[in-house]
Parts: sequence; C-alpha cells; structure tokens
Amino acid sequence: MTPQERAERSAQAMWANDRASKWLGMTLDAVGPGTCTMSFEVQDHHLNGHLICHGGYIFTLADSAFAFACNSHNKNAVAQQNQISFLSPGKPGERLVAVAAEVSLSGRSGVYDVVVTGADGRQVALFRGLSRIIKGHHFEEE
Repeated sequence: MTPQERAERSAQAMWANDRASKWLGMTLDAVGPGTCTMSFEVQDHHLNGHLICHGGYIFTLADSAFAFACNSHNKNAVAQQNQISFLSPGKPGERLVAVAAEVSLSGRSGVYDVVVTGADGRQVALFRGLSRIIKGHHFEEE
C-alpha cells in the first residue's frame, strides 16, 4: 500500500464517523501523507456579533484539517496542544480553506501547521497543532 492510499483509507474511515465537521458544513477536499485540505462556506449561522465568522468556527476548521493530516498514517492520533492566530476576518458567504501540513513526526509526537485562507487568498488564520499517537489504527492493513 502506498502512503497516499494509506492516507486516503484513513481519511475515509475517519470521515465516516466525523459528525462535527459534517454538521458544520465542512468538506474534505484533499488528503495525503501528513497533509489535508478542508473547507466550508461562511453562512449566517457562523457569524458573531460583528457579522464576521466566529473564531471558534475558524479554529474548528483548522483543527479538523490538522486531525486528518496527523491521522493520515493509519495510526490513531489526538491533539495534545493547539494554538491559533487570527489575522483577518472570515466574511459572510466566502469559502474558507484550511491546508494542514506535517512539520515533524518523531516517535509518537507530531507538529502540524495549518493555514486558513479566504476566497481572495488572504491569510485568515495560522494554526499550529501538536499531536500524540495513541493505541489503534483506522483500518487493518494486509
């Protein structure tokens, strides 16, 4: 099995059970070894009192992309620590895209960076996630 096939099968297994990302309207756009791209359209119910996308939804988008990236090796991984910096607001009606990339994977610990961009390509947020591999796999390998 190639690393790309492993990433795709891991993502399929996770996506089947990911009620939160689906409920928020996210799509799983691409996955690869240590990488993931997810997106969602900022809708009325995502807006805060300033009529911009609530930061919690932007964080959740970045966190979901991080989760699929760090689980792409068919090893169960969970978040150990995450941080986010908001750079510009998410606007009503625009599609936000989160691209996660593995920076380091050593033993059971991983570091992932996620860039969230707006429809015009501007950076909306920068997210760094630290993962920890736990027991288990997403599917049995032959």
